[in-house]
Amino acid sequence: MSTYNFGNVNGPANFGDHGRIQINHATPDLEALMEVADRLTETLRAEYPHMVSSGEVIQGELAQSAEDGLPPNRGRIRSALETIAIGASAGTGSLAFTQQLMNALGL
Repeated sequence: MSTYNFGNVNGPANFGDHGRIQINHATPDLEALMEVADRLTETLRAEYPHMVSSGEVIQGELAQSAEDGLPPNRGRIRSALETIAIGASAGTGSLAFTQQLMNALGL
């Protein structure tokens, strides 16, 4: 641990930013998430048919959230997204949609 005082340095690294950086992962627009989940499942059908069930889990959780008005079950969604991320190859649409959902949900 260093005791060096950086002072009030406000460069690209934001040392000494005094709490100005905020990362808020509020629940994004549910309709947009459902559309991305639909596109993910369609892409999985074409690229990785054996992983379609993971896409359907995500769709189901988002649909249930829309129905009951509660936030989606992030644990089940995260588990399904991780399954896809492990099995999908780099540069595929499946991985791109997976990363988009992970970023939107703050997972």
